[in-house]
Amino acid sequence: MKVRKVTAAATVALALSVTATACGGSNKDDNGSGGGKKITIGIKFDQPGLGLKTPDGYTGFDVDVATYVAKELGYSADDIQWKETPSADRETALERGDVKFIAASYSINDERQKKVDFAGPYLLAHQDLLVRSDDKITKATDLNGKKLCSVTGSTSAQNVKKTIAPKAQLKEYGTYSECIDGLSGGAVDALTTDDSILAGYAAQDQYKGKFKLAGLKLTNENYGIGIKKGDTKLKDKINKALEKMVKDKAWDKAVKDNFGPAHYKNEPAPKIGDIVK
Repeated sequence: MKVRKVTAAATVALALSVTATACGGSNKDDNGSGGGKKITIGIKFDQPGLGLKTPDGYTGFDVDVATYVAKELGYSADDIQWKETPSADRETALERGDVKFIAASYSINDERQKKVDFAGPYLLAHQDLLVRSDDKITKATDLNGKKLCSVTGSTSAQNVKKTIAPKAQLKEYGTYSECIDGLSGGAVDALTTDDSILAGYAAQDQYKGKFKLAGLKLTNENYGIGIKKGDTKLKDKINKALEKMVKDKAWDKAVKDNFGPAHYKNEPAPKIGDIVK
């Protein structure tokens, strides 16, 4: 009986040891204080120049920014688990805790700030139009009676339809890639979203010469890093990381690497908390 008691006790001790190792064996906590845990970051998977999933991994300006921030939080590139976060799912992903933060061409606005917090901004983009290279659309009002495409959950097309071209026929697709296919095939006449996104598509090899940017600055889009509402500690850490990225010129390098081939004329790096209306 004594042997059985010792064996049972040993079994319990072993189980407790395994549980402790599984739950807390890493030195790193969820805020990135160092160690070996993973961090899940939300990005887009289908935006060339910003967030694109390829057979070789993930590329884009948002990816570079997120990787830099994660490193400053204590995570290596190998610690990052990338999660696709379409425009319509970003707030939900943060509220549920599916991701630690989101860097996905996520424009800061009053409505979104009711649900989530933002670090940054880290890029100032502008809403524009992408049209076929032989199209005569030169201004937003030319869209009246035309088929305008954007993605579900994006504010870009709503801005045009409500304030500039109320007679535009709005077509909402699940991804920008679907809009691009529609534009290429003639199902839609224009795609509207941020110029940084449009430039990335226009610069792809398969689309060179097919599309052009209208060159309009319809809105100011302040890209921020989305975090769960109320997580001020993480917000402060990310803001410090973004400031460091600009200071050590890593921000400039990321812009050149990702937007250079598209001849994208970016705005200077914005100051933290400086939201351009």
